[in-house]
Amino acid sequence: MKKSQEIVSPETIGLRSFEIFKGLTDAELESLNQNLVCNSYKRGSIIYNEGSRINGSYVVVEGILKIYKTGFDGKEQIIRFAKEGDLIGFRSIVSEELACTTAKVIQDALLCYLPGDVMTNFIKGNPEFAMALMRLTCRELGESNKFLTDIAQKTVRERLAEVLLLLMDTFDLDEDHTLQISLTREELANMVGTATESVIRLLSEFKSDKLIELNGRKIKLLNIPKLIKIGNVYV
Repeated sequence: MKKSQEIVSPETIGLRSFEIFKGLTDAELESLNQNLVCNSYKRGSIIYNEGSRINGSYVVVEGILKIYKTGFDGKEQIIRFAKEGDLIGFRSIVSEELACTTAKVIQDALLCYLPGDVMTNFIKGNPEFAMALMRLTCRELGESNKFLTDIAQKTVRERLAEVLLLLMDTFDLDEDHTLQISLTREELANMVGTATESVIRLLSEFKSDKLIELNGRKIKLLNIPKLIKIGNVYV
């Protein structure tokens, strides 16, 4: 694991503004600040591996991580991305199971480690926190169900269009309509659920059709309404 030596005090972060922690009492927030350990991580750092036993979860304060599973052939399947304000690794604590995914930093990140016993105490003692965690779990389950439906029913072209729109919704566009996340072609393919060669070919087709503009890993969306139509996305 590549980790810098920088350690940040949780009190300086303003955790109360994070959606998952808004229902904590002042005493619980104080306990949170006392128990969190915050460190910065470089791109490429593995936070935890699929199949490993983890004893706590992580709050993403800055940066971006990809959450993925590995197939029998060693190929990654990206489940989702985690960004500022997200909580990762919590399902393994609640279910008392091994980690079902791998978390890898793809943009330098600041993460705070929340020990499992502290989170469990919050769940048992604070119904509002427990409900927030349940809503988060249900949302992630809904996203997984939608992905399975898309894989079964949509073409690769449709899925790529939908993935570009998903990245837009998750990370926004800059003033030039360029996605504010930089992914390799392989990572895009791992999101779509297809071969890298297929994604490269389809991106070239989208570019020829003036739907997107490519500049290395940067993707500029030129015709969002057409991408919505191609991806069969309901808005």
